[in-house]
Amino acid sequence: MGYVDVSGVAHTLPDGRQLFANVSFRVADGAKIALVGPNGAGKTTLLRMVAGDLPVVTGGIARAGGLGVMRQFIGMIGDETTLADLALSLAPPPVRAAGVRLVAAEAALPAAEAAGRHSSAAQKAQLAYADALGAWGESGGYDAEVVFDMVATTVLNLPWEQCRTRPVRTLSGGQQKRFALDLLLRGPDEVLLLDEPDNFLDVPGKRWLERRLGESTKSVLYVSHDRELLAQTADRVVAVEGGSAWVHPGGFASWHEARSARHDKLEERRRRWDEERAKLRELMFMYKQKAAYNDGLASRYQAAQTRLRKFEEAGPPPLPPKEQDIRMRLSGGRTGKRAVIAERLELEGLTFPFDLEIWYGDRVAVLGANGTGKSHFLRLLARGGTDPDPGTIPLDGLALAQVAHEGVVRLGARVVPGHFSQTHDRPELVDRPLVDILWRGDDHRSGMDRQAAMGKLSRYDLAAQGDQRFGTLSGGQQARFLVLLLELSGATLLLLDEPTDNLDLASAQALEDGLAAFDGTVIAVTHDRWFTRSFDRFILFGGDNEVREVPEPVWDV
Repeated sequence: MGYVDVSGVAHTLPDGRQLFANVSFRVADGAKIALVGPNGAGKTTLLRMVAGDLPVVTGGIARAGGLGVMRQFIGMIGDETTLADLALSLAPPPVRAAGVRLVAAEAALPAAEAAGRHSSAAQKAQLAYADALGAWGESGGYDAEVVFDMVATTVLNLPWEQCRTRPVRTLSGGQQKRFALDLLLRGPDEVLLLDEPDNFLDVPGKRWLERRLGESTKSVLYVSHDRELLAQTADRVVAVEGGSAWVHPGGFASWHEARSARHDKLEERRRRWDEERAKLRELMFMYKQKAAYNDGLASRYQAAQTRLRKFEEAGPPPLPPKEQDIRMRLSGGRTGKRAVIAERLELEGLTFPFDLEIWYGDRVAVLGANGTGKSHFLRLLARGGTDPDPGTIPLDGLALAQVAHEGVVRLGARVVPGHFSQTHDRPELVDRPLVDILWRGDDHRSGMDRQAAMGKLSRYDLAAQGDQRFGTLSGGQQARFLVLLLELSGATLLLLDEPTDNLDLASAQALEDGLAAFDGTVIAVTHDRWFTRSFDRFILFGGDNEVREVPEPVWDV
């Protein structure tokens, strides 16, 4: 039996601002509860508090049952975490501790045995290794390895022993998520906390997740912006917005209507409060005037003052949360007629050779299952193709990992690529405040003073985060800021890898509006069925290694 009780919880940011207050809800045994709300409202923070990663200073959180947690981002560029490390991090604490001990004992063996297999050091290391093996078995480690093998075979089509040392970063984002989700859903923990579990999954993967959540008896609290997933899986919806949270007892299909009705009720309550306050003030002033020439009314004047003071001290009812106003002004610029030309291009181990022409102004959606080479293709273009002109490639493009390939892909005249990574892997930005990043600029982006920077951030609903470091932002806030950098970069070819994954509804709509007005070419890898409707060309990376154009979106491949 697993459950979570959140009661009167509040959280204050390091700069003193209150992120949310008086948040209360319950995740009952076996329930599937969705956390929704604008980017930066505090959904991930709330999950981290439930997980025990952040202290609960105000209010309380109680839970029962083992706890499994999946964070928003799993493997990052440059991170050497292996699949074995990831599997252990998602295992129950006893297995995790025994696994760490076993890894350390195994790593100590070669150095100790170098002094001689029968030396004192070697014997101690062998004894420690034997003890660690025993602890691994007692903790349930061998049972866990059976699950690891099942998941590896299902997700990667490889036995555990062949892939356990593989770096997580070498898997596609969808493979990373599928691996972690399958481990948690098969594992013994009764309560799961999932932060954007559908991100990076292709459409068949999302349907798999919808089915598995429906079948699972675990209690699940999760954050998602995928409306189809929410509609298919959420028993209840907890909306984090306006500095607090409220619970909709129905599913996501009726949540929008309930939210609208709630806002109407809040506005009506506030209107009545304002009317009552005006009446009390009018009454108080009337008695004040009369008491000036009639001492007998002085007590009524004091009573009216007291009544008004108590009414105002109780405070007004809350107003509905302010709707987001995000304006993305992606400008671009005219380029040659042909923006991208590929001739017999073959991504090593991923695709057969293919030819492709993309014209100025095209809106191209790149579709296909995870691991078929879509992100590799975008990364190759972001690096300028097979014969790059460093003078036109942004610094972040040059920093991207190389892509093994054969054949040729070239960018057209005056084409300047701008790349949006699905994992937001911009290590040079992590420890820098947003205003500082905009102030300094770079070789492809002019700097600006603080006032101008705050104006840009305000259009992206990021003004309040101006002095925050990029690495401390929510996933959606990071995504919006990276789009702002694209806006300022002068890019004429936008290469967007899953750009809507972390965006809330208002931000995703703003991105679509911005792309519609963009004077240039857009190529986007996406599994967002709603977002794809705004594109006019569809390139399918098939599981058969073929790359071909299709007349409409294809998902089940």
